[in-house]
Amino acid sequence: MSPLEAALEDYLRLRRALGHKLDDSGRQLTRFVTYLDFIGAETVTMQAALDFVLDADLNPGSTIPGRRLTAVRGFARYLAGLDGAAEVPPAGLVSSRARRRVPHIFSDEDVAAVIRHARASTPFPFRQATLAAMIGLLAVTGMRVGEAIRLGRADVSWDDAVILVRDTKFGKDRDVPVSASTIAALADYARDRDQARPVTTRLFVSLAGTPVAYSHFSQTFRAAVTAAGIGAGTGIQPRIHDLRHSFAVRTLLGWHRAGLDAEALLPRLSTYLGHREPRFTYRYYSDSRVIPIPVPSCA
Repeated sequence: MSPLEAALEDYLRLRRALGHKLDDSGRQLTRFVTYLDFIGAETVTMQAALDFVLDADLNPGSTIPGRRLTAVRGFARYLAGLDGAAEVPPAGLVSSRARRRVPHIFSDEDVAAVIRHARASTPFPFRQATLAAMIGLLAVTGMRVGEAIRLGRADVSWDDAVILVRDTKFGKDRDVPVSASTIAALADYARDRDQARPVTTRLFVSLAGTPVAYSHFSQTFRAAVTAAGIGAGTGIQPRIHDLRHSFAVRTLLGWHRAGLDAEALLPRLSTYLGHREPRFTYRYYSDSRVIPIPVPSCA
C-alpha cells in the first residue's frame, strides 16, 4: 500500500465514522490516488487535480467532473492538514449541472480500429493482448470499465460462458452471459496471462502483474481513438463509456430489426447492464429510435 493509499483509507474511515456514506466519492478518490501514484506524485497538486477532474475522456456535460472536484477538494484539505504541502483546488472550477451529451456509436469497424491502434501503441505482446481483450470485452458486453478492471480470474465460468460481475456500481453482483466466441477469446488471453503473470488473481493485469490502472487504460484508449480518426469531423469526442452506450443501442436495434418489442424487452437489457431500474436504460431506447447505425453483429 502506497502512502497516499494509506492516507485515503484513513480519510474515508474518518469521514464514514462521522456518518458520511461516500460511496461515489470513495470510488472517485480511489481512481485519483491510483492516478497520483501512476504519475509519481507524493501529494495532491493543482495540476494533478485539474488533470483528473477535467479528464478529456469524461463527458464535460455530466456531473462527474463536478463530483470529482468535490471529492478531491475534501481529500486535499485533509492531506493539507497532515503534510502542509497538498494544494486544494478552488470550488467552482466546473459546473455540477448535467447536460445531455450525444454519444459516439461505435461500429464493428471502429472497435477493430481502436484495438489495432491500441496494440500499436506498445511493443510488449502481453500488454497488446491485455488491451485487445479489455476493449473487445467492453464492446461486446457493455460492461463498465471499472467492472472489467476488477474482474478476477475465478469470476469467469468457462464452461457456462458466464462472467460474474462483483461489487457493481450499486453494490450488487450480476451474471453476464457471453457468446462462445467471446469466451474463447477470453480463454486465449487467460492462458497467456497465466503463463506470463501467474501470481495475481485479477484477470486483466499490467506488465508488472498489478491491476490495470484506469487512468493509463483510458489514456491509451483515447490515443487509439484519435489515431484511428474515429469521430473526426463530427464534433463528438468518443469516450470509453460510449462502448457501453453502443452495445445497448445496437442490442435494441437488433431487437427492432428482428421484429421484437424492444420496449417490452428493456428490463432484460437493464438487468444485463446492471442498472438499478429500467428507467435508467430508457435513454438507450430513445437513442436507438433516432440514431442511424449499421446492422449490429455483436448484439
